[in-house]
Amino acid sequence: MPTDSVQSYPLPEDPALADIAKSLNDAGHWAVVVDDRWQTVFATDEMRRTFGGAGELASFALGEHYFGSASRRASEKWTYGTTTTELNRALLSGIGGYVLADTPGGRDELREILDPSLRDLVDQLSPATSAGLSFDAGGTGLFETNGIPLVAIRIRDESGRLAGTAIITKPAAGMGTIGSMVSGDLRHIARAQSVARAGRRPAAILFADLEGSSPLAKRLSTASYFALGRRLVRAADQCVIDAGGLVGRHVGDGVVAFFLAEVSGSESAAARACITATRALNAAVANVAERSGLRADAIVLRFGLHWGSTLYVGNISTSARSEVTALGDEVNEAARIEACATGGRALASKSLIERLDVDDAAALGLDPDRVNYTALAELATATDKARRDAPAIAVVDVAA
Repeated sequence: MPTDSVQSYPLPEDPALADIAKSLNDAGHWAVVVDDRWQTVFATDEMRRTFGGAGELASFALGEHYFGSASRRASEKWTYGTTTTELNRALLSGIGGYVLADTPGGRDELREILDPSLRDLVDQLSPATSAGLSFDAGGTGLFETNGIPLVAIRIRDESGRLAGTAIITKPAAGMGTIGSMVSGDLRHIARAQSVARAGRRPAAILFADLEGSSPLAKRLSTASYFALGRRLVRAADQCVIDAGGLVGRHVGDGVVAFFLAEVSGSESAAARACITATRALNAAVANVAERSGLRADAIVLRFGLHWGSTLYVGNISTSARSEVTALGDEVNEAARIEACATGGRALASKSLIERLDVDDAAALGLDPDRVNYTALAELATATDKARRDAPAIAVVDVAA
């Protein structure tokens, strides 16, 4: 029956299958293990996470035939994978020679076992032992189903008895392409996956932007300005990641980041992480300037820090990119705070500062009970949008 009540499926009872299943699972492969009668006995965590989508674990029909009706019904509920009849037919056409060879009753028995949508394919199959599907002497079949590489590895125990088959797949992209796509910090990739399913998530918000970017862009060559922007964004992302945050959109010279309470451990920890990342980036600016052949005071950043109690945070993935984003009034307010923080200030809202507990505040050199705030509308640097949209938000400079 379909099972999804545990994080990882139990290892198969057969020792030979259990050893392979554990190895595949520990190595993070996409893989399913079936026994000698093609009953599903294991699916790796990564396979289940990928097929489930949005942070869900796909449910496999453990104990049922891999191409039977119970397995077909289970796959229909997945987000990704062999979710359609067409994909299941393509998969059976690819590895069906093994399935037929392992069915004692031959074609007649296999027809009875298969889901009705697959039964007409039986007459097109040839047992793997006679069709030359063996990839090497160890009994490995290499196939491709709808552009997805798949390898079926025969599993035998010490006596040579066939115990089952491991079906291992990978993305259609080559490993070089995959490596370049995930060349970023694995900590951040894991955090981004944790918000694959969008939802309400209290978080600290950080907006940062380069002040006086237009004069710099005119002064520097296009290539030099591009290099500056790349160094700045890389430095910002690293500071956010090191502090435990999630990098959001990059717009021009601007950076957006979120520090989730559920990731940091508490609202206080999230607020502290936001301020820590801000100060780290402010300190990193000098190195960016030096590498760009500029004086340290040539690069000035504005920072806006705010608390979002009702943020709706999620990961938006398309065929071209993947990014973390958030919706909520507090996001727009954070942008208004940042626009007012000219002169290299880091303006943090009262709602963020008062999330800090005693220990986190002390670690930052702050005392929330003795802070004097200023409303945005009262700042000499207040923008028209700030006066219009967030005049009463109280802020304090936490740059130092």
